[in-house]
Amino acid sequence: MHEEDFTESTGRPSKTKQKEAMHELRDLGEELVDLPLSQLKRLNLPEDIYAAVRECHKFTAHGAKRRQVMYLGKLMRSADDEPIRAGLALLRGESVAENARLQRLERMRTRLLADETMLTEIGNTWPGADLTHLRQLRRSALKEQEANKPPKNFRAIYQVLKALDDQLQKAENDDAGE
Repeated sequence: MHEEDFTESTGRPSKTKQKEAMHELRDLGEELVDLPLSQLKRLNLPEDIYAAVRECHKFTAHGAKRRQVMYLGKLMRSADDEPIRAGLALLRGESVAENARLQRLERMRTRLLADETMLTEIGNTWPGADLTHLRQLRRSALKEQEANKPPKNFRAIYQVLKALDDQLQKAENDDAGE
């Protein structure tokens, strides 16, 4: 063999690079298979890929599941994988904007526990918020902290704030889409 056989002067990727890319797509397909149905629906997958993932959920035999994942990897080659990767990153919390949003909600929860007047700001930010329920959760969370109990209500406040923010973002996205 000559030395020029090993150079990439042909302008196309080597067979090794092609196989690595195919394995990456297959691994991406495995990640999709591991997701619960609720998160899978949020990704806006192409119909054929979504159907292949749903089909893979039905298989119980290891060999059948493996073959379906290989097929899913093959389908992924013809699809644009960037939106899928971005959606998965968002679900995993790797998005910088998503992390900033979640940290903002955590700070809001901390300020609410420190000062009840934060409820008016929450009411201004999210007009549909149930302030009575949040006030009750705040009182319960403070009692939990005093008694050194598990932070059940502390977490519940965060979930309420996150649900309110999700509704607001969905409404803004719907308005922007029209």
